[in-house]
Amino acid sequence: MPCTIRKIPLDSATHHHAHDFHQIVITLCGSSEFEIEGLGGRINAFSGCIVPANHEHYYAGHGHNRQLILDLPEDAPALTGEHRELVALFDAPRFFALDTPLRHYLAFMESELAQGFDTSITSFQQDRLAATLLGSLKARLGNITSVCQRRIDITQIDRFIRHHLADTLRVADLAKLAYLSEAHFSERFRAQTGLSPWQYVKRQRLHAARQLILQSRLPLTDIAIQTGFANQSALSHAFRRSYGVSPRTLRQGASATITPVSPPRGQSPLTSPMHATKV
Repeated sequence: MPCTIRKIPLDSATHHHAHDFHQIVITLCGSSEFEIEGLGGRINAFSGCIVPANHEHYYAGHGHNRQLILDLPEDAPALTGEHRELVALFDAPRFFALDTPLRHYLAFMESELAQGFDTSITSFQQDRLAATLLGSLKARLGNITSVCQRRIDITQIDRFIRHHLADTLRVADLAKLAYLSEAHFSERFRAQTGLSPWQYVKRQRLHAARQLILQSRLPLTDIAIQTGFANQSALSHAFRRSYGVSPRTLRQGASATITPVSPPRGQSPLTSPMHATKV
């Protein structure tokens, strides 16, 4: 889908939402307030912010204001093909100010948008204008590389998984912790751990279930639900594939016949039953 570039004022009342496309917001006149996943700031004239897809954000305008807004689906021409490296701009929320050359380019963009091309030419021209702006921003925001290369905090990921074992965990939930898109998070997570996020979560669930089997008298059905398995059968199937024995056999004292499994990186052994909401 092509990108969309529009000019609108923002209401003085505070609104909030999230959307499945990336967004660049630049204040043309007046000022506005944006808070993106807890990161907030005032956007004065010739300043802007980067809003990654699926990031909840709060916003409000101040007095007479006008914003230039670029809506960028992940499959927009400005973010794909020869421009695919520009998607790195949206790995995390950012605030920025336009220097003099970019202010001149902004004026050129406004002039081009005012030409009133027909529909097919307009969409093509908007993607070309957006790609040039994104490329210029990427060249200026010098710490993008360090943001992209920063290691994922596995301890933080482990803590979140432990607290939500019984819930339906999505890659998007974990990616949000690292301020990355799902695709970038999955790629970097695999490079860092050797596992996909789904494989890692499953390993955490199995380790938690194993600890509860050995350290508690909870029924296996309850253990399955508390550690995120649909039922006891699903737990038993996953357990056999990973440990070579059934949960019941392990509980009956056959644990000495299997190879000890070290807890996942950053995982502390459970010392008490987990109390979690059922899926």
